[in-house]
Parts: sequence; C-alpha cells; structure tokens
Amino acid sequence: MDRRHSDTMLHALAAVAPGKPLREGLDRILQANMGALIVVGDGPEVLNICSGGFLLDAAFSPQRLSELAKMDGAIILAPDASRIARANVHLVPNPNTPTSETGTRHRTAERVARSIHVPVISVSEDMGIIAVYMNDEKHPLAAIPRLLDRANQALQTLERYKSGLDEVAGQLARLEIEDAVTIRDVVILLQRMEMVLRISDEIEATIVELGTDGRLIRLQLDEIMAGVQDERRLVVLDYFHEDAAWHLEEAMTALDQLATSDLLDLKQVASMLHLPEGAGDLDGSLQPKGYRMLARIPRLPDGVVDHIVERFGTLSKIMRATIDDLDDVDGVGETRARAIKEGLSRLAEASILGRYS
Repeated sequence: MDRRHSDTMLHALAAVAPGKPLREGLDRILQANMGALIVVGDGPEVLNICSGGFLLDAAFSPQRLSELAKMDGAIILAPDASRIARANVHLVPNPNTPTSETGTRHRTAERVARSIHVPVISVSEDMGIIAVYMNDEKHPLAAIPRLLDRANQALQTLERYKSGLDEVAGQLARLEIEDAVTIRDVVILLQRMEMVLRISDEIEATIVELGTDGRLIRLQLDEIMAGVQDERRLVVLDYFHEDAAWHLEEAMTALDQLATSDLLDLKQVASMLHLPEGAGDLDGSLQPKGYRMLARIPRLPDGVVDHIVERFGTLSKIMRATIDDLDDVDGVGETRARAIKEGLSRLAEASILGRYS
C-alpha cells in the first residue's frame, strides 16, 4: 500500500481509460500488431527534443492515430489529446537521464517522461502491452476483465476492513462517553482509518483506469467510504495538540504520508498527534475535545461546535453542562441547547446499551 499513484499519473491514466478516443486509438494499434511512441504534450519543452518528422496539426481521431503508427517515429499530441500536432518525429531526450528499460522505444519513453515531465505512452508490438510513463512512474495498462477482478477483490477486502473499523469506532465512542479513553484506543482507530483509506486509494486508481467500465465499482466504493474522511478529521481534531508549527492540516498530511511499516507502529502513529511530553505511554489516558460526538447531533453547525468546544474544552465537561450553561455559548440559544443536551443523553444511553447487549 506504499505505492500509490501521483495525481499526475492518475490524470494520465484517465486520458487513456476505456471510453476515451485515445484509448480506442491505442487499442487499434495493438490489434494491428504495431508499436507506437506517443507524447501527450506539444509545448516548447517537447519541441526542444524533437527532430525531423512533419507538422500535422490535425484533429485527433483513433483511425488517424493508428494510421500514423505505421511510421517509425513518435507521435506528438496536444496536452488534451484533442489534436495530433506532429508525426514521424525522432525524440532526442537527455541521454544521461537514468532508465531501467532495455528496448529502444521504452528507454526513450522513460527518459522523455523523466526529463520533461509529460505523459508518454509506449505500445509494444512484441509484448502487446501499453505502458504509460509519467515522471518516475510507469504503469502498464491491464485488460478490463483483469482490472474488474482486481477491483472486486479489493472491494471485498475493503468491506472487511471497514467492518473492523466500525467496530473500533463504536468502541472508542463508548469509551469517550465513559471518560476512559487511552492513547492506544485513539491510535488503533487512526491506524484502521489509514488502512481503509489506502485500500480505497488503490481502488480509486483502478476505477480511473477502468474509465466508463468502472461506474458500478465507483458506486460501491462511495457507499463503503461514506463519512470515513470526515470521521478521520474529527478524531484528529479531538485529540491532537496544536502549536505554532503543527496544525490540523499538518497532522492529516503526516498521517497520510506515513509508510506502511510506520503505520503498523502504534507509537509512530501516536507521534502524529503531537501529544505533550511524557505522553509516550500508549496506555496513558486522553480526553476528547468533543468534536466527534457533537458532530453526531443533527443540524449543529460547525461554527457552533467550535464555540462549544472552546467554551468547555473537553467532552466530559460538555456532557456535564446544563441547558443554561449551553445556552450561554455564542450561537447556541435555548432551543439548540436543549437539542444538544438531549442528543448527548441519547448517545450516552446508546453507549450503555451497546456495552451490555
């Protein structure tokens, strides 16, 4: 799960997904047992490494692409692949650019992608493979049936992880109500959330590659992942310690960038919360600020939640607050104060019933 595609690679894969004219042209090249080298971009940086060939500047069509592939040179497309700029071009990238490829076409494709940072597509006539290069990344396109099998297997894995995540989230909610949370409880939930999000990212990349054939997978993924990102943000908000150099976005980004090996280390995950000195014991107690629990109360604006947390500081104090105490908070009012009090009471009752059922 460490290997996640960059946004630029995902954008490149979207351009060659099934249903797109460029993919149809690539498939026609493969079906004709031909090879091709295609650069998606015709800016000055591309033209600087072009030699020979001829200017075309014609509207793109799959048929034209496959016909032009009969020539040996590279084909240069506009950045949105709407036009064919040049054909039969000899590409001369920096020969000192490192490459792991062996074939002439693939070596050129990798060097061009690494040196001028544009998508380059290589079609291998011998192996029948389409490969997309972007910066230092390479992605061979898989057959649609294989992609669908991969996506369905990943969805099954995601459902199992999500079920475990829901169980851990429910357990933390009960501990929050009872004011018995430890660092370990919070870190385990964050760890599970990150695992679920990383599996989701892998499926997301497959959906991009599937194009129009990935619509049903998209619906299933959206249903499974509904609310996970928001819940993750609320958990971090509840427990991380902010300072001048460490805000919510820094904590979220640090979690997202953790290597898988570090994600399995609970202390590494705990370090993302920037807890005070002496809080290194995973069994040490923590108190939530109350963001996650207040978010479960219907029609409670984020601004009002911020005011409540700022006024009381911890969930336990919010739970003990009277209606009059809540009414004193800016933006609450008597009606909303009563709804908050009743909502928290229902959550506490549900927690007790859940613990002993």
